[in-house]
Amino acid sequence: MSVFYVPAVNLIGKGVINEFGDHVKELGFKKALLVTDHFIASSDILPKVTAPLDTAGIGYVVFEDVDPNPSCKNVYDGLAVLKENDCDFILSVGGGSPQDAASCISIMATNGGTPQDYEGLHKSKEKGLPVVAINTTAGTSAEITINYVITDEERKVKMVMVDKNSLAIMSVNDPELMLSKPADLTAATGMDALTHAIEALVTPGAYGVTKKLSIGAIELIKEFLPRAVKDGQDIEAREAMVNAIFLGGMAFNNAGLGYVHSMAHQLGAVYHLPHGVCCAMLLPIIERENAKRVPAAFRDVAKALGLVTDGKTDEECADYAIAEIENLSATVGIPKKLTELDIKEEEFDFEYLSKNALIDACAPGNPFMPTLEETIAFYKELF
Repeated sequence: MSVFYVPAVNLIGKGVINEFGDHVKELGFKKALLVTDHFIASSDILPKVTAPLDTAGIGYVVFEDVDPNPSCKNVYDGLAVLKENDCDFILSVGGGSPQDAASCISIMATNGGTPQDYEGLHKSKEKGLPVVAINTTAGTSAEITINYVITDEERKVKMVMVDKNSLAIMSVNDPELMLSKPADLTAATGMDALTHAIEALVTPGAYGVTKKLSIGAIELIKEFLPRAVKDGQDIEAREAMVNAIFLGGMAFNNAGLGYVHSMAHQLGAVYHLPHGVCCAMLLPIIERENAKRVPAAFRDVAKALGLVTDGKTDEECADYAIAEIENLSATVGIPKKLTELDIKEEEFDFEYLSKNALIDACAPGNPFMPTLEETIAFYKELF
């Protein structure tokens, strides 16, 4: 039996941000903890979110102190604001960082404890405080998934939580909120979305429904991500990317991820690098190794990326898929080496990061489990 998780209500398309206030009002909520970051709070996006709330007569208090890699401190600070203002639901606005922080605040609001208590699979007992998730980037799919990631500052580890009790009750994906996003952010989040779709397609946890979702996401990203990066005002490309992340999010939310994310989490925790960039750099390295173990799984990947697979061997399909991943990454401007991100090899703690990657919650979803030595070698490839 397979269990399929997705929010109960999902608003998708141009202009839906103008409608969400009425949907929230129907749910009977009175006051929101609006969780976001400084970028969103100082942009023209926030008024587009608060105006429908004002019209619907729904109160809110803004908590804008979420870091790019949300920390335990962010969670504790947000939870304090929620309690001080008697908020009865959470409204997350932004990309993966505000969404993840909101998920952890939600769980702790009803379950208590510390963020560390919820690392791993389904550790909470009670459903979290209701979350309405408004997404502003085409990448993480955090607004529709049961996964969230919080950085433990003391251990320098990204804790992965997979918890059905953290699932938002409503998601909002309006491509018009994404038009102002810069090219580098569009590229990074788009490649994160591609990683989600590919990892969800080749994982042993994939099944009929999730495979079709992954394939649809890959097809859209291949066609429309370069357009969205080249012209941020291309609304057709932005809307296609919204559809892609919704498809891919449903896929990995229910099939799982793999070792690209396991390794990328460590780079974000220690070096505070953009998650999507880390995924994009690691994706061809890990999938090349996965293809040696499960080459047949890459036939669908290759077809979704544009190869006519009739008459091709599994190995030929895998080679094509890896090459296309590298080509797409180069087209949208992803760095090839960590040195381009000012990370020095002689100061890189290969063993520490590799040991943490091996115990990351995403690792078991990979087609094979690398050794410590193999993981170290993968990180060295990034230099």
